Order: sequence, then C-alpha cells, then structure tokens
Amino acid sequence: MKSKIKYFLGFAIIMVFTCSLILIDKDTTISTSSQEISNKKIEWGIKRNDNHEQPDLGSVNKRILDEYKGIAMGNKESKKVYLTFDEGYEAGYTPKILEVLKQNDVKATFFLTAHYVNTQPELVEKMLQDGHCIGNHTVNHKSMPSLSTEQIKKEVMDLHTAVYEKFHYEMKYIRPPKGEYSEQTVAYCNSLGYTTVMWSFAYDDWDENKQGREDYAKKKILDNIHNGAVLLLHGNSKDNTNVLDSCIKEIKAMGYEFSSLDEFER
Repeated sequence: MKSKIKYFLGFAIIMVFTCSLILIDKDTTISTSSQEISNKKIEWGIKRNDNHEQPDLGSVNKRILDEYKGIAMGNKESKKVYLTFDEGYEAGYTPKILEVLKQNDVKATFFLTAHYVNTQPELVEKMLQDGHCIGNHTVNHKSMPSLSTEQIKKEVMDLHTAVYEKFHYEMKYIRPPKGEYSEQTVAYCNSLGYTTVMWSFAYDDWDENKQGREDYAKKKILDNIHNGAVLLLHGNSKDNTNVLDSCIKEIKAMGYEFSSLDEFER
C-alpha cells in the first residue's frame, strides 16, 4: 500500500512539474511573440535623386512598407504620380488648391487631423464632392510609437468615426504624424483596416517662415519628379498654392500621369 502511495505521489509531483514547464513555455512564447514586432521609432527619410530616378527609400523603410502593403513609391516602370496633401489646419489656401486641381482634372488625397475636420467641414465636403480621397492624420497629430495600442486606436478610430458620421465617408489610408512610425504601428494600423501612406518626395514647405521662395519650390518639385512618385505637399504653404498649377502642367508635359491612391500601381 505504501509503495502505491509513493508511486502516486511521485507521479503527481512529476505531473505538476511538467504542467509548470508547459505553462512557462507557453508564457515565454507569448512574450517572445509580442516582442517580435518592434516598436522602435523610425523617422521617415529618403535619399533623393534630382535626375528623375526613383529615390532610395532605405532598406528598413522598404521592408516594412512592403511587408504590410504600405505605400511610399509606385511602380518603377509606370509614369504615374500620386499627389497628397497634409492638412493639420487651414491657412486660407485650400480653396485655391481645390480650384487648381479641378481645373487640371487631378485627384489628390488629403490627410486631415480632427482639428481640420471640425473647423473646416465645408472644405472637407468640397474635397469629397470633387472626387478626392480623405486620409487619416489622427486626432491630435501625436507620434505613434510613443503611444500605447489603445491610444493609437483612439487617435485613429475617433477620427474615423467622426468623418463617417459627418460625411458618410469611410477612410482607409493613414499617414503617420511627423513621419514617425514603427513596424508595430504599421502592423496595428493594418489591423484597424488602414494602409500606411508615406512619400517619395517632400520638402520644407510646411514652414510658414520659409515662404516667398516660389522658384525654389517649383524647382524642388520638378527636379525630383519620378516614376511612381508619391508627392507630399502641405496645404498651409502659400508657395505650393502659387506654383501648383504650373507644376501640374509641366509634370504632365513631361509625360507623367496624375493618379489616385485608389489606382496605385506597385
């Protein structure tokens, strides 16, 4: 009898120990899995060419965008270009921008913050009526890698809901505020139904203290146009507004075609 008791006690101890190992292994796997996707902040940067060749996006940028079906630059063999604007606030230039786009039959994507949506509903409505895309630039324009997933969800989906309720429009493109992102934030935005959109051309047009350089602005844009270009311009730039019409006309004359992100060619 005693031998049987010892046997069962020994068996029980072994089972408890084995189950403990299984639980430890399971927890370790979960922990390791959650750390596989890095939340290290990346500041979007590219190496531009001024000879109409596609710029170097960088190996890390390219790997992450490719893996999660993000957008930064289109097909190398296609002369399509994609025009996007970031709009954190209205500086008085968007009506003229919309007029120029309409006159030239160009469709763009406007990435908006909650402030813009709440203060400029008539302009947002005009964008949609003219056939442009509206993109999510988050509620408060905070750097995504500094936020928890719950905070990111609130920043993205609160604006998503507001736009849907106000305009019956469902956004699907997102541009990370400040151009700061991580692999984890791109993956998480995917889970929210969003495609991350970066760019293959931008310049310091957002700085209102650096306006009055129309020749500089035009030269920057035209010298750096390339196949598959995703152009980032800021709507608060007076220079952009003043050179937009001539830039569009010259880009078309160079054989490029403006296309919507909905028709993006990889």
